[in-house]
Amino acid sequence: MRYHELGSTGIHVSEICLGTMTFGQQNTEAEGHTQLDHALDYGINFIDTAELYSIPPRAETYGATERIIGSWLKARGGRDQIILASKVVGRSSNNWYRPEGEKPRLTPKQLRYAIEGSLKRLQTDYLDLYQLHWPDRVIGLFGEGGTTFSTLSGADEVPVEETLGALSELVTEGKIRHFGLSNETAWGVAKFLQEAEKRRQPSIASIQNAYNLLNRTFEIGLAEMCLREKVSLLAYSPLAQGYLTGKYLDGARPAGARTTLFNRGQRYEKPGVDEAIRAYKTLAGQVGLNLVQMATAFVMSRPFVTSTIIGATSEAQLSLLLETRSDLITPEIEAEINAIHQLYANPAP
Repeated sequence: MRYHELGSTGIHVSEICLGTMTFGQQNTEAEGHTQLDHALDYGINFIDTAELYSIPPRAETYGATERIIGSWLKARGGRDQIILASKVVGRSSNNWYRPEGEKPRLTPKQLRYAIEGSLKRLQTDYLDLYQLHWPDRVIGLFGEGGTTFSTLSGADEVPVEETLGALSELVTEGKIRHFGLSNETAWGVAKFLQEAEKRRQPSIASIQNAYNLLNRTFEIGLAEMCLREKVSLLAYSPLAQGYLTGKYLDGARPAGARTTLFNRGQRYEKPGVDEAIRAYKTLAGQVGLNLVQMATAFVMSRPFVTSTIIGATSEAQLSLLLETRSDLITPEIEAEINAIHQLYANPAP
C-alpha cells in the first residue's frame, strides 16, 4: 500500500480509502466490521463516512454507518492509527437531519450540532477530516446538470466566511483536525482558499468529488487548481456506482445490485454511457485486466488523486479492489484509454 500526504497537513493516507456508505442497509453491522478489519489488514488507514449514511438516505437509517464504525472502533481500539473522515450535509429539503425539522444549512449552529452527533455515533473525541458533503449554494449536483445563473445573487446562501469561521473554531477546540469540501466547484474551492488566506484561518485540505472513466470533468480546471494549491482530491465513484463493472449494460438489473434495489443510477444512464463502457471493457480484455481493476487503477494513477474511495458489499468485491495497484496503468494502456475518452468524453458528468 502506498501513502500520500493529505493536502499540506503532514498526515499520510493510504492511496485507497474505504468507503462505508453501504453499512446499515446493504451491509449489516457484522459485515461492516469484517470489511473494516479486512481493509486494515491490507494497509488501509483511511476510512470515509458521512452523517447521512447509509445510502440511500432515509430518516430511519440516518447515522447508521457512523454507529457501525463507532462500535467497531470501541471494540477494536487503535483510534490513533486510523485517519477517520466524515461529512456534514449541505443545503437540503429533507427534514430529518436537524432538530424540529429545521432544513439543513451550513450555519455555525448546525455545524456544531452535526459534529457533536457524528462524534457521539463514532465514539471518538475528534475527526481527522470533516467535509462539507455538498455546498450551501444552489448548484447542479450529483450529475443533475442545469445552470445556476438565475440563483447567483447569494441572498439565500450561508456566506462561505461564516462556514469557514465555524470550522476554524472546531479545529481550535480539537473536535476536528482538518476540513475539506465535497461535490464542489472550482469557484467554491477558490472562495474557501481566498477567505482562509484573507482571514488567516485554517484552509481546506481536500475535496471529495466524483472521478472515473465516465466522468473526468475534474480534469477541467479543478485538477490544476488543486495541484497548485495542494488540495487533495479524494476521488469517489471510481466504478461509477458499479456501472463500470459492465453489469448494468443494456438495462440489465442483477439481483441484489444497488441500482436494482434502489433505482438511483440515473447519473450513469445517459446517452453514450453504454457505448463507452463497452469500449473500456473491450480494452481491459485486450490488455489482460479486469474492467473493475482497470477503471480503479486509472483513477489511482492520476497525479492529482491523493486517495481513491472504494466501496463493496461482499468480501470478493472488496478483495478485488484492494488488490488493485496504480501501476497497472502503463503508458500504452493510458494512451488507449485516452483514445476512447476522445470518442466518448464524459458521458456521465
